[in-house]
Amino acid sequence: MARRDFVDFYELLQVNPRAETETISRLYRHLAKRYHPDNPDTGNRERFDLLCEAFETLSNPEKRAAYDRSYDGAVEDRIRLLDEALAIHTRDEDVAVRDRMLAVLYTQRRRNVREPALGDVQIERALDVPLEHLSFHIWYVKEKGWIERTDRGYAITMLGIDEVEAARARAREQAAEPRQIEAGGEPGEG
Repeated sequence: MARRDFVDFYELLQVNPRAETETISRLYRHLAKRYHPDNPDTGNRERFDLLCEAFETLSNPEKRAAYDRSYDGAVEDRIRLLDEALAIHTRDEDVAVRDRMLAVLYTQRRRNVREPALGDVQIERALDVPLEHLSFHIWYVKEKGWIERTDRGYAITMLGIDEVEAARARAREQAAEPRQIEAGGEPGEG
């Protein structure tokens, strides 16, 4: 059973993974009546067939043991996904990675207008971020039109250059604000 197509039979039957066969049986009968195709109010053939498959699997000790191995793997996948999601503390960290990526590509374009592209490995090394973590960022800046894929890698576009220069201007403004406040001015004055 492929993990991406994994169906949580315990969740489907609304039982705990440690539930006994009698409990599984009772809840299966209740749900099967609700979703049976002959039920004019709540009948659902697809859901009913899935319930039957879940019951057949979880009520057979050998099938349940095999299913539980897949279930444990799927639970681990969900936990890893959650851990990864929680590791990204703020949206600002993602923005910082994208800003650094654009800055590196900007610098490469300025250094060599005829060969402005950097390959995946070069970007990974320059940013010190694993390529698998960069895939999202590469997709994002590419969809924004800030970079383009060339035969040699990725290169910043004119829109990307404009974004880098705008980000630098914003950073200069933010850096100037504390000095204005210290001098007795208000943010945005001047």
